[in-house]
Amino acid sequence: MYIFKAAVVGAGWMGGSIAQVITFSGLPVVLKDVDQKMLDKGMDALRGIYQKRVDVNKMSAGEMQEKMSLVTPTLGYEDFGDVDVVIEAVPEVMKIKKSVFAELDKICPEHTIFASNTSALSISEMGAATKRPQKMIGMHFFSPAHVMKLVEIIPGLDTSQETIDDIVAFTESLRKIPVVVQECPGFLVNRLLTPYLNEATLSLQEGAATAVQVDEEMVKFGWPMGPFTLMDMLGIDVVYHTAEYMGKEYGVEIPPLFKAMFDAGRLGEKSGAGFYGYGDQTDEPVKAMIKKLQDEGKTQKSTEFSWQRLMMPMINEAVQCVTENIAPADKIDMAMIAGTGMKYGEERMGPLQFADIIGLDAVLEELEKLRAKYGERFRPARLLKTKVRAGHLGKKVGKGFFEYTT
Repeated sequence: MYIFKAAVVGAGWMGGSIAQVITFSGLPVVLKDVDQKMLDKGMDALRGIYQKRVDVNKMSAGEMQEKMSLVTPTLGYEDFGDVDVVIEAVPEVMKIKKSVFAELDKICPEHTIFASNTSALSISEMGAATKRPQKMIGMHFFSPAHVMKLVEIIPGLDTSQETIDDIVAFTESLRKIPVVVQECPGFLVNRLLTPYLNEATLSLQEGAATAVQVDEEMVKFGWPMGPFTLMDMLGIDVVYHTAEYMGKEYGVEIPPLFKAMFDAGRLGEKSGAGFYGYGDQTDEPVKAMIKKLQDEGKTQKSTEFSWQRLMMPMINEAVQCVTENIAPADKIDMAMIAGTGMKYGEERMGPLQFADIIGLDAVLEELEKLRAKYGERFRPARLLKTKVRAGHLGKKVGKGFFEYTT
């Protein structure tokens, strides 16, 4: 099915930027919200993206106006009678998402595909709220949507192959890179990022290093930005809710510092204060929160920080994703490169290729050391141990998660 017209429900920053991506491809889009202020915010975000292109002479004012004319902002559903795909971008609360899709189910044509921009929640559960679960799919854009190339495509239990094919083709028409992944909490990139960000935050609250020290070390490693800069950019509310959901689903403990910051309203750049202070704000309140957690015995003290402490659990989670057939190794690495800008030194590289390069035996040994020191969250994945026992040690022997010429 060809997509002639799209709609985006939820006109926050993500919704507005997704709508911009669609109009940039030449398609008309309806942008809906229930709140006029949010709708205005979404239109401002969309307009601002185009204005920056005009300012650097990548687009004329006339071309910008032409693209803007493709957007229909609305507070109602009157323009949804002929849409081919609806992308939901409302808050990460399942109850809200299911309510939106139940409403859309009554209004949209039978052929309309329902796509959710959720970063972690169940596509199958959303589909069950409609009478067309075969038309329900995840379409997870990465922020900022107009810049990041990756879109995770997540079929639910009932999603038809036709729907998958249509959304992959639609994603490619938007000049994005689609990666189809099996449904699991956090899908792929956020599933791998969660242990990385959790471990960075545990290192901070345990006094192993400052946020600046951790960020500097990970940028030195090759990341485009450190974990605390990233979390402040994403929003501490988003990070906290995602971590809480992932913690429940996978049975792992999340850093209590997330909740303390969320409760204090330190939501990152958008609120002027997160792990760092912006404008006239400082990070002194975060230091006070950490001291309180330590004094109350809610966190360890004086542990050690190393880049291995952050990277090894990410690699381990990537191995587990291979085991569970969430995605093949090459797609996992491509998704991490396209979705996060991951590099090692100056070379773009995903976690599994990186593991091959340093040696799977070295990864296993480091995980065992960290497990002895910090606990079961560092337990090595079974497939990693199997590969090491079989002598599939990575690049040095010609085979690991990938094959190499020796």
